[in-house]
Amino acid sequence: MGNRSIVPYGPQHPVLPEPIHLDLVLEDEKVLAAIPSIGFIHRGLESLTGKKDFNEMVYVAERICGICSFMHGMSYCMALEDIMNVEVPRRADYLRTIWAEMSRLHSHLLWLGLLADGFGFESLFMHSWRLREKILDMFEASTGGRVIFSVNTIGGVLKDMPNDMLKDFVRQLDDMEKEIRETTSIFLDDYTVKSRLVDVGIITGEDAIRRGAVGPMMRASGINVDMRKNGYAAYNDIDFEVITSNKCDSYARCEVRIGELFQSIDIIRQCVAKIPDTEINTKVTGMPNGESFIRVEQPRGEAFYHVRANGTKFLDRFRVRTPTFANIPALTQTLQGCQYGDVPLLVLTIDPCISCTER
Repeated sequence: MGNRSIVPYGPQHPVLPEPIHLDLVLEDEKVLAAIPSIGFIHRGLESLTGKKDFNEMVYVAERICGICSFMHGMSYCMALEDIMNVEVPRRADYLRTIWAEMSRLHSHLLWLGLLADGFGFESLFMHSWRLREKILDMFEASTGGRVIFSVNTIGGVLKDMPNDMLKDFVRQLDDMEKEIRETTSIFLDDYTVKSRLVDVGIITGEDAIRRGAVGPMMRASGINVDMRKNGYAAYNDIDFEVITSNKCDSYARCEVRIGELFQSIDIIRQCVAKIPDTEINTKVTGMPNGESFIRVEQPRGEAFYHVRANGTKFLDRFRVRTPTFANIPALTQTLQGCQYGDVPLLVLTIDPCISCTER
């Protein structure tokens, strides 16, 4: 038996954009177990239901995360629309789908840049974030914001996108697609990337289900689950296949996320081609009274929203389960048996978002 020791990893670490702490149980350089600790940036956003009315909570929900802020606002509105039996205009559904897929694009490009930086692949890091800037420019042109957008409202959206703007976005995405394909092929074909990720951090489909993994983490283990297939927003009008892999390793998780970049561009193209010319919101009156459960597919996986209202302007309960929280048990599984030097890259392959997780 080798020498056993416990090495703290985080909460501050060069590869971690946000704080998470792991106690790594090592035998020499081999990781035997990883014990996670979270709670360093908890903000108590859900408890604000006692101080903010149900309309103001849209803007609180957006601030759960700076990357998927649009999807958090949309999910909260969907829950209230379900409780209040509000029918959202079809154009608003399409606009929400377009902004949601733009969020997925900029989130996956952010992740690719961070992973490349973790490898010391600085040129690819800068290329990925340069491409991401173009998506943020589109957000700014269409919503006025680059991080917080404030376009969701209960009953639809507050801003429209003219058809000329939508067509211009598609032209820009056509150009970006070529650059993304070139950048990602360089990454996936790189010898160092393959030697560090192939057959490393394996989690089988059975273990992924047992550990409650979601999103690309689960789909890279061969599990065909994607909440978009449930048909919320405009997804029931869109033709797309769930991207999966049966390789189950860290490289597969990268392949799935990179495949979803091109899938998102295609979904936006379909939305622009099919978007109807209707109103963008419905006037909502009265107070919500009831309960709703909403599941959406965020860039990192399934997010679960529970909202309970009591007929007053303040909600009884607002609870969110985010994809990173669901993926932490699967992360500890992938770390078991790996080398200590592989820990930073394995953490990055789940694309952790701790702001979402701790709220």
